[in-house]
Amino acid sequence: MPDIRNCRRCGKMYNYIGGAPICPVCKEQDEEDFKRVKEYIYNHPGATISEVSTELEVSVEKIKTFLRDGRLEIVNGEGNMILECEVCGKSIRTGRFCDECSKSLSKDFASTAHDISSTISQQSEVQKKSIGMRYLNKDDKKR
Repeated sequence: MPDIRNCRRCGKMYNYIGGAPICPVCKEQDEEDFKRVKEYIYNHPGATISEVSTELEVSVEKIKTFLRDGRLEIVNGEGNMILECEVCGKSIRTGRFCDECSKSLSKDFASTAHDISSTISQQSEVQKKSIGMRYLNKDDKKR
């Protein structure tokens, strides 16, 4: 069954298939904006986020989204005050987490996955032991 939603940006109805909750037309516009930003940065190395936003008429928030998605990186990012780790608040150049928090989250996920796998294995063993069969003595005369 299709998942019909309204686009958060333009309000039009569309068939949601995952990712950002925006319609294909708005997604395509985002891709066009990203290509323009990427080309501008290529032609103007070291451009600031406000310069790119002003020159291309692309919102600062959209450019920050490209940074958080790991599609762009801030150069000379020490103390950039634009992008911060969502866990510890440390200044970062791209993505959502600093290296330390990313590693910690990865370890936590791996540990949780291992715990879940162990629990499922234990439950499976218990179920195997409890499954059995028996012979039902049915009287053929009642049929």
